[in-house]
Amino acid sequence: MSTKHLITILLAGCLLATQMVSAEVKHISDVIYGRKDGMALTYDVIQPENANGAAIIFMMSGGWYSSWTPPSRLTESFGDMLEAGFTMIPVYHGSAPKYKIPDAVKDVNLATLHIKENAEKYGINANRIGVAGGSAGGHLALMVGLASELVAASSSSDDESIDASLAAIVAYFPPVDLRQNESEALGIVNEVPMEELYSRFPALTFEEELIPSVSPITFVDSADPPTLLIHGDADPLVHVSNSIVMNKKLIENDIETDLVIIPGGKHGFGGENSVRADAARLEWFKTHLLAEKN
Repeated sequence: MSTKHLITILLAGCLLATQMVSAEVKHISDVIYGRKDGMALTYDVIQPENANGAAIIFMMSGGWYSSWTPPSRLTESFGDMLEAGFTMIPVYHGSAPKYKIPDAVKDVNLATLHIKENAEKYGINANRIGVAGGSAGGHLALMVGLASELVAASSSSDDESIDASLAAIVAYFPPVDLRQNESEALGIVNEVPMEELYSRFPALTFEEELIPSVSPITFVDSADPPTLLIHGDADPLVHVSNSIVMNKKLIENDIETDLVIIPGGKHGFGGENSVRADAARLEWFKTHLLAEKN
């Protein structure tokens, strides 16, 4: 399989099923949350007319490539969540091959802070923001959701009281531990040779000492938000053991969590697998972003 074809699969997996949207939506396009190397870092805000005050940050990332998608197409892809009243915020980060995983993490940290700080402007309750993504996007969703201390540290403000926490996470088939030896000891299986992964995904080639700081499993603690993991048990790229081990770690830290394993599911869902995954995602966000405790 060519690298280009594999990346296409990964990006398709991030968006999952296309849903029809009957409600009117409003787009705020190309919100600039930061700049680097003379380029703007952006996100979009897609708000339905029946907005419920909650929002979902969606990581636009597959293989840590972050390719722009027209908001109109995303409106169709996010149809179920928009119909339920959620404001959707697709976030773009500095993309591979130029930028590596630590760069992507820094970018989405900045985006998360920018969204929280401007929540009122978008008609969002800052305490009702969740995050989702698939594959590399799932990895980044776990990073901003579990490592809120790193998100807060990204702020240029001197205000140490800034709340960088999110209220819920949904991650599809995410790599959770980039530490090769430690991940194997935890029981995470990697069926793809590392040389092949480095070749396919240049974002993986960065300083070894930074690897723990971008491995979501190293940030699990009792303060983390409810986390749903969805994975196919026939995933040939990111083995289902990633989600199994992460789920176990979350349980050990008394975090509300669930793991949906889709029989025969590969990397990126289609058909009935997509329907099942989308339904689980929607129910998770309804439960944890709309409950009165938020």
